[in-house]
Amino acid sequence: MSFPSPIAPANRPPLPERREPVSAPVVDEGLVEGAIRRGREFLADVRSPEQALPWIMIAVLTALLFYSYWMSLAQLPSFWDNPQYQHGWIVPVFTVMLLFWWRKPVTPVTPSARMAGIGLLVGSFVIRLLCARFRIVTIDMYTFVPALLGVFLLSGGWSVFRWAWAPIASLIFMYPLPDEATRYLLGPLQTVATILSTFALQTIGLDAYRDGNRIILGDGQVLGVVDACSGLKMLTIFVWLAVMLMMVGGLEWWENLVIAASAIPIALVCNGFRITVAGILYHFSKPLEGFSEWLGGVGLLEKGQSLAEAFHDSLPAAVLMMVMAVGFLILEMKILSYLVVEEDSAPSMLAPALAGGGLAGGRPAAVTGTGFPMLPGAKPAEKKGDSSSPSRQGNLG
Repeated sequence: MSFPSPIAPANRPPLPERREPVSAPVVDEGLVEGAIRRGREFLADVRSPEQALPWIMIAVLTALLFYSYWMSLAQLPSFWDNPQYQHGWIVPVFTVMLLFWWRKPVTPVTPSARMAGIGLLVGSFVIRLLCARFRIVTIDMYTFVPALLGVFLLSGGWSVFRWAWAPIASLIFMYPLPDEATRYLLGPLQTVATILSTFALQTIGLDAYRDGNRIILGDGQVLGVVDACSGLKMLTIFVWLAVMLMMVGGLEWWENLVIAASAIPIALVCNGFRITVAGILYHFSKPLEGFSEWLGGVGLLEKGQSLAEAFHDSLPAAVLMMVMAVGFLILEMKILSYLVVEEDSAPSMLAPALAGGGLAGGRPAAVTGTGFPMLPGAKPAEKKGDSSSPSRQGNLG
């Protein structure tokens, strides 16, 4: 004799089998294919009046902003002629590319977004009036960035602001630093570059000691770490490059925080490496004197220029520093990928190691790196020297 179960009533139909939602397949496409697809999607979206009107408003208001800021925007090419800001022209190019790559359909604009956009525009214009009153040119130029953010927020709402604010905010890197900030940064940066280079030269066994912002070598030669050797150029370029990697890397917030905190130390180390190599070339200037004369004879060195000075001011040295800096960033991102294991991936990563009888070498056998960062949108979820110094003297810079 059987009794009905108190848990499952009699004649109750069986519960349907629970199925996990199936995610859309990941489409592996290149930059060209992705750009073509996004262009077609944009053209299809703007056929709808609800999507076309916000973009018309953004275009009209942005044109008015360009007209209002034209005097300051027209000065940017002259700032970009300065070697310290030669990267400035590429900043707006990357901004336009990211805005195009991250674009999403516009949702209805809420009153709070309208008010916040108007607030950004009004605040930017008030700061402009104060800058005009006290003749603060650089800050006046900076207000273009929050004003443009206000245009996108006013016209497109919070949905547009969420994916557009980071590329637009990065436009601040196309402007030069204020004169006061430059004066306050040059001195400490020169001191740090001198200390790092002196320590590196001593570490490899060369006689060197620091006297202010000068490096005295054992044979009496003096390296003056002048303003151009402070690393400010390297710092401005590399901080912008680190910000770009943070935006397109698809990393967690704490990983971006670590990269942001390490950008300045990496830039200083790479600049110190350039000065150290120049110091080594100065130390071996006598054995390399014949080679320097030959380079001068074929036009690769200017008359009276040493090999160390030519290297310090050369394009290969700048490219070498940038390659080193990017290499440090990629290595840092690789290390961060091993430090923390996501909860959803931990079982699949540890299962092969447990099935194999434990960990090999203290590390799961299936652990692999995250690889080079992907562009957002391609994610799986679509988601001066002293003349009285001894012997010869060279100024780097």
